[in-house]
Amino acid sequence: MTKKSDDEVIEKVMYGYTVETSQLEEENKLLKQTVEHLKAEVKRFQTPPLMVAEVKEVMGEANFLIKLNNGNEFYVTASTGIGYISPGDFVLVEQKNLTIVKKINASTAFNVEKFVIVEKPQTSWKDIGGLENQVTEIQEVIELPLKKPELFKKVGIQPPKGILLYGPPGTGKTLLAKAVAASTNSTFIEVVGSELVQKFIGEGAKLIKEIFQLAKAKAPSIIFIDEIDALAAKRIEMGTSGEREVQRTFMQFLAELDGFKPLGNVKVIGCTNRKDILDPAITRPGRLDRMIHVPAPNLEGIKQIFKIHTAKMKLIKVDEDNISKKMEGMSGAEIRAVCTEAGYFAIRQNRMTVSKVDFESAIEKVLASEQAEGKDYMAMFG
Repeated sequence: MTKKSDDEVIEKVMYGYTVETSQLEEENKLLKQTVEHLKAEVKRFQTPPLMVAEVKEVMGEANFLIKLNNGNEFYVTASTGIGYISPGDFVLVEQKNLTIVKKINASTAFNVEKFVIVEKPQTSWKDIGGLENQVTEIQEVIELPLKKPELFKKVGIQPPKGILLYGPPGTGKTLLAKAVAASTNSTFIEVVGSELVQKFIGEGAKLIKEIFQLAKAKAPSIIFIDEIDALAAKRIEMGTSGEREVQRTFMQFLAELDGFKPLGNVKVIGCTNRKDILDPAITRPGRLDRMIHVPAPNLEGIKQIFKIHTAKMKLIKVDEDNISKKMEGMSGAEIRAVCTEAGYFAIRQNRMTVSKVDFESAIEKVLASEQAEGKDYMAMFG
């Protein structure tokens, strides 16, 4: 082997070693970065979470009165370098000694919006059939004070703060509330009574308070509480902590009702299927003292509701009087279901028109469904 060839072999070996060393160094560097990242992750997981609290009062340069979400208040200190803290600010505190460690810009938006439906309804009085008397009463009690409050000031009377709608399910109670909200251009705040009964102490009362704050902020507004009997049932001997929490929530609701002025632009509409179990405190004068019964529609009401729901349908050979008689005893919701089912029968046969046979088949289907639900109910609770 010549000297030149020996040098070439040595050069190739050294070059290969250099390349291999460089790759190992890169891999080692990458592994070190991965290890450091994993250590940081482990440290982050081991760090105890901080709690959010609201500053109620400044007691000194580094001493504050804070309030936690559960309603408890504590006198605490703050770490250095946090900056200026004023009442109403939100801060992060340690779980063990509740020392303030950081000030945060927590949103003051209403948390209650997670539990309620806030909307501007488009429902009009024309969409309601068979409830002329109920519409008139609601217009007098809710619509007139919101539109013309000066009339009541001139006469010298105070309009009711709210009303109670009661009657069987599906008779149009929610529809009435949405229609009056639309006619007065009010914000419609809908909440279910059972949503207000929270499992944590003080949460239900806090929700009630925030609902009324939200209503005042978005006024004119209407608070519609469906299934209000879940909140305002007759009070009994308080045994469990859950029952005591319901009572606290109910008392907060009564306090809020008593707290705002009758001529204010916030109205409350309660809705229930069980008026008989309501606590008398909710219906006494000055609260939801105007009670409006919303019954199942009579034959004339059925015709009106039928016309409303079939206004955009193409009917062929349909005797409205005959079909209406066959739907006697049905609620408004059931009549709407009949119209929807009749449309489905037409669609299944690839027709754009709805016939008498479609409606008759739909009535049978809805009635059969109601009977099946009744049997299931009796099997469970009978």
